[in-house]
Amino acid sequence: MSRILVLLLMISTYALASEAEHAGSDIVQRTVNFLLFAGLIWYLVGEPAKNFFASRSQAIADELKKVQEKLDESLTQKKEALAKISDAEKFAEELAVSSKKENRILNDNIMLQCDVELEAMVKQHASKKNFEQRNMVRDVVETIVAETLDQSTEIFDREAMANVILKKVA
Repeated sequence: MSRILVLLLMISTYALASEAEHAGSDIVQRTVNFLLFAGLIWYLVGEPAKNFFASRSQAIADELKKVQEKLDESLTQKKEALAKISDAEKFAEELAVSSKKENRILNDNIMLQCDVELEAMVKQHASKKNFEQRNMVRDVVETIVAETLDQSTEIFDREAMANVILKKVA
């Protein structure tokens, strides 16, 4: 059917486009020729053009849908990232608080140990000091007794012995 229509249009175009012996204007024939040509072009190119533009519109709509999906996905990921950041900030605050508490506890333990060690050192120093004083007194007494014995040939009275002891002690 379409071939017959095309053939009819081609024949009519040739028939109306021929130069006749008209003395008047040929505007009517030219208009009919143009309309036939436009109809023929529309008939041959119309469906493919409609299909092309429809498929192009569909492709653009599909791309727009994909872009919208990516946008929605990126917004979801952004929300998740912000939630993770918020959680990380809370964790950091909790970690800072707990580390300060732990630092205080460790500091108190270290100070307590230092105090205990300091007391032990003071006690040790006091006992060592007492020991050295006893040794010193013993040495002084031994020296005085040795001098006294060395001088035992001479007779000493109590005052002389007391003076010797006082001199050595001082």
